[in-house]
Amino acid sequence: MNEKVKDIIEWILCILIALILALLIRYYIGTPTIVKQVSMWPTLESDDRLILNRWGRTTKQMPERGEIITFEAPSNARLGRENQDASNPVARYDYEPSNIIESFTYNVLEWGKESFIKRVIALPGEHVEIKDDKVYINGEELQEDYLDEGVVTNMDPEGVYSDFIVPDNCVFAMGDNRTRSTDCRAFGCIPLEKVEGTVWIRFWPFDKFGKVE
Repeated sequence: MNEKVKDIIEWILCILIALILALLIRYYIGTPTIVKQVSMWPTLESDDRLILNRWGRTTKQMPERGEIITFEAPSNARLGRENQDASNPVARYDYEPSNIIESFTYNVLEWGKESFIKRVIALPGEHVEIKDDKVYINGEELQEDYLDEGVVTNMDPEGVYSDFIVPDNCVFAMGDNRTRSTDCRAFGCIPLEKVEGTVWIRFWPFDKFGKVE
């Protein structure tokens, strides 16, 4: 093998190793993302650039109340009342990759996957009630200082999830911009396995750089 061919092979190996490391870091540790929705306004605005912490997904750790998470969008975020089950308030996920390649492109590369960004409101076993324009957890009003002044919490017109117990290994999440957010009020709670990451840092715009709360 001549020196030129050897150099080319070494470069190819270096590039492959770098790509593999980048994918591992992106999937298991953290990754950048761009906000494309208005559902978290004014906490987050469209085109904000964020860093997601994915270590919680790697360790299967339940997010905490108040944390902002991203999760795989349900198969149908607008099921309609006739297709919802108030006794089983869990979002439906119908798509399952049929082979290793599809699983890799969908779950690792995230091609064709849609994600939502919302705030965790309630945890497994907690009793959620949405009434009188407010949220109650286990009978006590939830204090939501992160909401903009005057924001109220009403039920989604197409939703039935206003009085329920959060199922095991699930979280109930809503957007801070309650009137412009399609969230768990419409499609049910999110299984832990569908939570993709926790919002950590906003790095753009620079004048808002820092931890997001």
